[in-house]
Amino acid sequence: MGRLLESSSKQLLAQNAIPVPRSFVAASPLEAREKAGLLGGEVVLKALVPVGKRGKAGAIKFAGNPAMAGELAAQVLGTVVRHYPVEKILVEEKLAIERELFVSFTIDKKLRRHAVLVSSAGGIDVEEISAKYPERMKIIHIDPYKGLADFRAKEVWADLGLEGTVLRQASDILLKLYRFFVKYDCTILEINPLAITKDNKVIAAASVMAVDDSAMFRHPELADAVQVGSDRAWRPLTDLEKQVVEVNEADPYRGTARYTEMDGGDIGFMCGGGGASLMMFDALLSYGGKPANYTEFGGNPSEKKVYGLVIGILSKPGVRGLVVCGNITNNTQVDVCSRGIVAAIKDKGIDPRKFPVLVRYAGVNDAVGREVFTAAGIEYYGEEITMTMAAKKMVEKMKQTYPGAEDSQAAHGA
Repeated sequence: MGRLLESSSKQLLAQNAIPVPRSFVAASPLEAREKAGLLGGEVVLKALVPVGKRGKAGAIKFAGNPAMAGELAAQVLGTVVRHYPVEKILVEEKLAIERELFVSFTIDKKLRRHAVLVSSAGGIDVEEISAKYPERMKIIHIDPYKGLADFRAKEVWADLGLEGTVLRQASDILLKLYRFFVKYDCTILEINPLAITKDNKVIAAASVMAVDDSAMFRHPELADAVQVGSDRAWRPLTDLEKQVVEVNEADPYRGTARYTEMDGGDIGFMCGGGGASLMMFDALLSYGGKPANYTEFGGNPSEKKVYGLVIGILSKPGVRGLVVCGNITNNTQVDVCSRGIVAAIKDKGIDPRKFPVLVRYAGVNDAVGREVFTAAGIEYYGEEITMTMAAKKMVEKMKQTYPGAEDSQAAHGA
């Protein structure tokens, strides 16, 4: 999945006839002051970062006039909110809110249906309120072939106490939000709050949106707004992580390749399968190894994808070894992977006699894979050893190649 910043999601909402507050993006206190003046002076300032709970993090401020907007913008810009640096803020007109509602669309994978959660209580404590007062919340499961019926949209809001013109507006917005959710292949679309103003207008006051990155080929208009793979990140993607995302997305129909950069470490880590990867990673740590990254791949990736993944792993400064591992039960062609791995090692100018490389992989065409690795001077094992044994051998190779490295690191506080 790929996240969108609130400024981008609200722009899309407005284009689809869903009412949102007037707003501007500002990158400096002066710009925030100017934009606040254009909006009438009384504004809300929101940090543009792809995470929730900004209010509780102090990243949402209320300004009564343009001068105050500039001062508060200076307090927010340059801060870090849940690991994300604030480089821009959303300067938005302040609504006169009478009541807050909540709407969230997602996909129920178990039922294979769209799901919408609506609540008569919204705001920063919506989870706590809904847990305490479950009668204020309704969940609808929607057959994607039939869609959300008009009467269902009215019914759910009426059950939560809405009536009159507010009921009509909220029902219309709920229908439009569902069409929006489907149109853009969203994985989540959350409006919190869906605000009822003092003059009885219903407006999407705040939004959270993420889209299925596998469907991006249908939405070229979102290319500049979506950071593919960002849903799996708890911090901004590094340059190397972005590089591997590009490798993965360049050939989205065959296999997956994921890369997470770790602080420090000197062993390039590449393993097939999620459970196997976690076990192998823990095994390396238990024997004193220091992985420089966490990488899993599978689904029978192409030679080109494997090559790009290995290039990314070996490009991190400080990497002095490479371990490749996989579970025996898998559908990945070992010969295809072997050619991609060997080509990347050669193109990086790495000599396996001086740079520890160990492969433990078994499966489809592993006899051919063994020949490719052996011909390249790479230590290869099939199912004759376990993954845990492979982890131990890799750590031993690192210690033999770099004797005293641990003592040196400890002396420098590494």
